[in-house]
Amino acid sequence: MRAKVLLTRAWPEEVEAELARKVDLTRNEHDRPMTQAELRGALGVYDAILPTVTDRLDAAVFDRAEIRTRFLGNYGVGVSHIDLAAAAAKGIAVTNTPDVLSDCTADLAMTLILMTARRAGEGERELRAGLWAGWRPTHLVGTKVTGATLGIIGFGRIGQALAARAHRGFGMKILVQNRSAVAPQVLAEVGAAQVGTVEELLATSDFVSLHCPGGAANRHLIDAGRIAAMRPGAILVNTARGEVVDEEALAGALMAGAIGGAGLDVYDGEPQVRPALLAAPNTVLLPHLGSATSATRAAMGRRVIANLTAFLAGRQPGDLIGARA
Repeated sequence: MRAKVLLTRAWPEEVEAELARKVDLTRNEHDRPMTQAELRGALGVYDAILPTVTDRLDAAVFDRAEIRTRFLGNYGVGVSHIDLAAAAAKGIAVTNTPDVLSDCTADLAMTLILMTARRAGEGERELRAGLWAGWRPTHLVGTKVTGATLGIIGFGRIGQALAARAHRGFGMKILVQNRSAVAPQVLAEVGAAQVGTVEELLATSDFVSLHCPGGAANRHLIDAGRIAAMRPGAILVNTARGEVVDEEALAGALMAGAIGGAGLDVYDGEPQVRPALLAAPNTVLLPHLGSATSATRAAMGRRVIANLTAFLAGRQPGDLIGARA
C-alpha cells in the first residue's frame, strides 16, 4: 500500500502531480492554514504530513495518544513553527528545504535594500495617487547604496548569497554577526569582516539585513534598545521571520525619524500587519515573497519529495533536522 500523505497547502501544479504519482495524496482543498485541531487530527490519519510556515505545529498538536505520522516534510527552510522536540519525542522525523530558495530570497533582500534606500515605495504610491507634481531637486531624496556598509545578522546560505550580490554588484562593505565563527575563506570571498556582537554591527552599518532563524530564541532580537543603537538614517531589512523584530518599536523609531527606513517581507502574526507599520514613513512592505518565483517554488516541492521518498525507502533524508526518538 502506498503511504497516506497530507499536503497542507497547494503546491505548483506540476509538482503536486509528481507527488501524487508516488503516494496516496490528500490535499487541503481550501488552501488555507490548517487549524491546530485539524493538524492534531491529521497526525492520527496520515503517514506523512507536508506542512508550510502557516501551519503551527506546537507541543499541544503532538499531545495525543496514538500518532500514525512518522514524517513531517516542511515546505521551506525555517521550522520555528514546528516544535522539534515534541516531534522527536513522538518518533517523527522532520525535514526542510535548504539551498533551493537561497538565491531568490537574497534577490528579494537586495530588492528591499534598493527600494527602501531610494524610497521607491513612497514614490510609486505618490505617482499612482496622482500626487506627483514633477521633478524637483529635493523630492524623495534617498540613500546611496553603492559603497555603503551592509551588516548581515545570520550568515548562512541566504546571508552569504546576499553578501555576494551586495559586495560584487554594489561595492558594499560587508559586516557579519553570526552565532558561530564563519570560516575565513567564506568571509574573504565577499570581503566581509565578522564582528562579535549585534550592537557592534548595528552601530557601524548603513543597512542591516536579518537572516537569522526565528523562534523563541530570537524573538525580538531587534528590540527597542537595539533599534536605538542603529545609525541615524540606517535602514533595516527583514526577510527572515517576523518575530525577530519588535515591530511596535520599529514603527515608533520610523515615525520619530530615528532610522531611515525599513523593508519587510515577513511579519509577527502574519498575514496581519500592525497598523503602526502600515502608517510608518519610508517603509516597503511585501507579502512574504522571498521564495516566490516559479522555479524556486517548484524546486522546494521537489526537495520535499526527495526527502519523503528517501524516508519511505528506509534511507535517511538529505535534509533531516529532526530525528525519530
